[in-house]
Amino acid sequence: MTMTDGSRKVGGPPSSGIRLAFDNPLSTYYIIAVSTLLLLVIGVVMVTSASSIESFKVFGSAYTLAQRQAMFAVIGIFIMFLAARTAIQFWRGLAWTLLLGSLALLVAVLIIGVEVRGQQNWIELFGPFRLQPSEFAKLGIIVWGADLLTRKDLRIHTWSHLLVPLLPVSLLMIVLVLLEGDFGNALMIAVITAGILFAAGAPLRLFTVLGVVGLVSIYLLSLAAPYRMARVMSWMDPAADRLGAGWQLTQGQYALGTGGLWGVGLGASREKWGALPEAHTDFIFPVIGEELGLIGTFIVLILFGVLAFGIFRLTRKTKDPFVRLASAGVGCWIVVQAILNIGSVLGLLPISGVPLPLVSYGGSSLLPTLAAIGMLLAFARQEPGARVALRRKSTTQTNRRR
Repeated sequence: MTMTDGSRKVGGPPSSGIRLAFDNPLSTYYIIAVSTLLLLVIGVVMVTSASSIESFKVFGSAYTLAQRQAMFAVIGIFIMFLAARTAIQFWRGLAWTLLLGSLALLVAVLIIGVEVRGQQNWIELFGPFRLQPSEFAKLGIIVWGADLLTRKDLRIHTWSHLLVPLLPVSLLMIVLVLLEGDFGNALMIAVITAGILFAAGAPLRLFTVLGVVGLVSIYLLSLAAPYRMARVMSWMDPAADRLGAGWQLTQGQYALGTGGLWGVGLGASREKWGALPEAHTDFIFPVIGEELGLIGTFIVLILFGVLAFGIFRLTRKTKDPFVRLASAGVGCWIVVQAILNIGSVLGLLPISGVPLPLVSYGGSSLLPTLAAIGMLLAFARQEPGARVALRRKSTTQTNRRR
């Protein structure tokens, strides 16, 4: 029963409270920020657990990799909230700088890069730290592509203006990344470009053509590299080479299967003791399933769903074309990469070699992702209703200090 005071309702069903929360002008900001921070916390905790054995073998301490990830997380949070205080024009002004900087790094890594596990996609910085340019290229193509199509405005309804120069530049990036041997991030750049084009209103027949070209390219690239073909074959039948190409997928599924509903307990994973390759990077999701069980994996999936909801809510609410296109690009980046990572460890997709955003170990992946999310937070803060709410909040805080 609802009590009233005059014409105003004092109580009401829970659904009305939820609706009121979503109607808050800053709700999109909080949805994106809170889901990001929760995923980040889970990531640091799980990297601490999953990397302990590898860290001890390599560095003599079980916490070296965890300490680095915590440092990356702190730096990333600072970058994210610093980016959240910027203006839309700040990002548009950075468009060409980010693009040219990304291309320069992609070329540089082919000249001075170091090879890690057969891929020359890292640049040595100082001490133990390395830079992976292909991760930063994702942010570069998003900001530049969104600014480019926004400047073209009505002209994007013609094919030549819609696709040129966005598609050639994107293709150049993809080729450079493929020359490094990084198939996963090349695929992600293609997905991001398609997401921006979709948000710009490109016709569906274009995606049919791009999809066919993409599938043929993936097939040819798999034939050209034996290890890629081995991944595809092990995905189709992991049991055919359980001790070889199918080992990582099989061990990941063992980890997920032994976790049960509640898991074996935080820190108690058996697969991380050398049986599961890349336990703290690309295959951290099976360790989550083993230690935290089905409940833990569901929590991670729900948080990614909430983050996706917040990002695509931003794309729908905004009236600024740059914000819509950039938000769509970041949304495709995070959501599709999470799907590729989780789908591959579940055996639903071939192993692509991309980390789980915000959760897997690695500063080169984490820092540009948090910078991109900070950009989205800046967009959410500058929505008309949000600006009014922030001014009211600032005024209230000032009055309380007095």
